[in-house]
Amino acid sequence: MKIVDLHCDTIMRFYGGEHLRGLENSHINLDKLRAGETLAQCFAIFVPTHGSAARHGIPDDPAAYFDRAYQAYLRELALCSDRLAPAYTVADIARNEREGKVSAILTVEDGVTLDGKLENVDVYYKKGVRMVALTWNYENSLGYPQNPDPSRHVLGLKPFGIECVRRFNELGIAVDVSHLSEGGFWDVVRFSKKPFVASHSCCRALCDISRNLTDAQIKAVGEAGGVIGLNYCTAFLHPVSDRSNDNFTTISELIRHLRHLVNLAGSEAVALGSDYDGIDSRLEWGDCGGQQRLVEAIVAEFGVDTAMKITHRNALRAFRDIIG
Repeated sequence: MKIVDLHCDTIMRFYGGEHLRGLENSHINLDKLRAGETLAQCFAIFVPTHGSAARHGIPDDPAAYFDRAYQAYLRELALCSDRLAPAYTVADIARNEREGKVSAILTVEDGVTLDGKLENVDVYYKKGVRMVALTWNYENSLGYPQNPDPSRHVLGLKPFGIECVRRFNELGIAVDVSHLSEGGFWDVVRFSKKPFVASHSCCRALCDISRNLTDAQIKAVGEAGGVIGLNYCTAFLHPVSDRSNDNFTTISELIRHLRHLVNLAGSEAVALGSDYDGIDSRLEWGDCGGQQRLVEAIVAEFGVDTAMKITHRNALRAFRDIIG
């Protein structure tokens, strides 16, 4: 069964000089995308800032990093053009499928490089960016990230963030609320005229961390016509106090979160957002190449029709409504 995956961090490997064809010790490479029956993979340019840049050994400032990562992404598209092609619309995804190619959709995780300048949104679009997570784990010119401190978690979008949401709507860029504060989330509900996406999030009722979505948020995504991509990180699925001994993601736990999402938001609002190559969890199915094992469990739980919605149809419908 075909899969549209709303988030991975594999571009960081390209930035480091590695290549998608033959990439080792990763969740994703060119062969694994085909083996896992991936129809479209969202490749995020995650922009490390503050301490995260140092942890990843990245000397570049955010703008320089973005440019280098973007050039590395273009390099991989060229090197893998026989089996991978960019997609800017849903029609592109269909064309690429007919040609036997996996579609690559460029996204951004953390709008920090927009730097308070609305013209930079247009630059993103011209570069092929079709989804942007407004924040990562640090404040930027758009707003504030999720925060375990309730007094911080309620902070909303800044005026520039509201401008960006409106411009994203106009151009056809999906607003991604994963990592965003809850206050910012409700501002997106208020100001976005199009459906929006939580590209890689789980259910707070089942794992009480601020990075996950509350039941009210889950319902709001569904009511807006958006989708929630389920994240495969163990610590988002159940409370983890010691990752050295508890960092294994089981299929049954993913099904538990999918069931909760479907019950609250409806079967039209649920998708997959693996966070491949951005998480260090060990996965019961191994990696992208083995993900049809997860699909089999989704079929067994929900039936073929709903499984097809979760694995690819909902994401395609949301993208059609947002980006065209």
